[in-house]
Amino acid sequence: MPYIIGLNSGSSFDGIDAVLCTISTGEDGHPTPPKFIDAITRDWPEDLQSAILRAFENNLSIFELTRVNYAAGALYAEITNALLTKTGLTPGDIDVVGYDGQTIYQEPPDRAKMGENNKESLVERWTNGSYPCGLFIAESGVVAALTDITTVTQFRPVDHALGGSGAPLMQYLDFVAFRNDPEGKATATATLNIGGIANLQLAHRDRSKMLAFDTGPGNVMIDHFMRVRCNAAYDKDGQVAAQGTVLENLLEQLLEDAKGFFSRSPPRSAWRLDFGSEYADRILQAYASRKTEDLVATVTMFTAVSVEKALVEFVLPRAEELGGLTRVIVSGGGTRNGTLMRFLSERLAGHGVDVCLSDEVGLPAAYKEAIKFATLGFAAKRGLANNIPNASGAQRYAVLGKMTLAPGVARV
Repeated sequence: MPYIIGLNSGSSFDGIDAVLCTISTGEDGHPTPPKFIDAITRDWPEDLQSAILRAFENNLSIFELTRVNYAAGALYAEITNALLTKTGLTPGDIDVVGYDGQTIYQEPPDRAKMGENNKESLVERWTNGSYPCGLFIAESGVVAALTDITTVTQFRPVDHALGGSGAPLMQYLDFVAFRNDPEGKATATATLNIGGIANLQLAHRDRSKMLAFDTGPGNVMIDHFMRVRCNAAYDKDGQVAAQGTVLENLLEQLLEDAKGFFSRSPPRSAWRLDFGSEYADRILQAYASRKTEDLVATVTMFTAVSVEKALVEFVLPRAEELGGLTRVIVSGGGTRNGTLMRFLSERLAGHGVDVCLSDEVGLPAAYKEAIKFATLGFAAKRGLANNIPNASGAQRYAVLGKMTLAPGVARV
């Protein structure tokens, strides 16, 4: 069974995860559910992290970003090599490294404009701003060269070109992991991933019945409030929020401000610009006299309510058609926030839905996103369709990812 490495640095931008797992091809031609073996996590070097944070705000020149792209690739290579050392494996033992890279910018599709301009030229799909696009760094040529492992990256652009949202990408792993249950029933499985942005997936063995979309903020506003008010990267264990009281007037304002995002039906995607630092700073300024604990508690509840809204409006009705839903399997960095998980459990219990960690189904919650990229990379290397058109809005099935061959496979 091939060894696969997956790397992830998501919208939370709180570190890079590297996972080792095994996957093979099942009797139905699809990948088997990945088996987790080991993982490591590394922080971004301070100087590189600072440059990327500037890039998020469009304050990094194209010359600087070019060098940062290569440096990020070198960092990904270092982490990959460190995981090999930890596990005693060699580059020749690894089938493929899969990662998407660090998202710098992402622009969702303007579906109304896409429908109005169906006679536009291929170039006009992007010059008029209707089709989605994005920029994702960590140069794959650097990773493949410095690890001597074939690398697959950039999983979103093909989906974008086919009119898909390109985000989230968790749905393919969910299809692979949950398409069959022990009793062989065609049931649906709901998953929630909480990174910087949170996303919900409804997985099913029939990919035409699946859903996947962003619910709104995950950790992004919580982390920003913590950086500004506490000089901390995040709310460890949700301890700050646990000491606060939700400000109902602020929560109402947050929900009102986000009505434009919430009004968009799936497939939909968000990026840091939707709930990022500029917006968060305006909220902090308007509520400058309020206690930090109350502010953090409120944006933590905002994430929970956003998930609840998405579940009730979109997922539960579809799940009812597929036999019902009693639980949501949760992964991502947000699972470490005890207060957020408590808020979620309380909100979803009112709809008869329990919350459990993906660890219970063999996918460590902290590393599921990296396992996702390992799975996408495995499929791409074999030419398997690894998108879910019904979930992203893409026009057809396709192979997502760009492959860079390892130097060692070159025929001289």
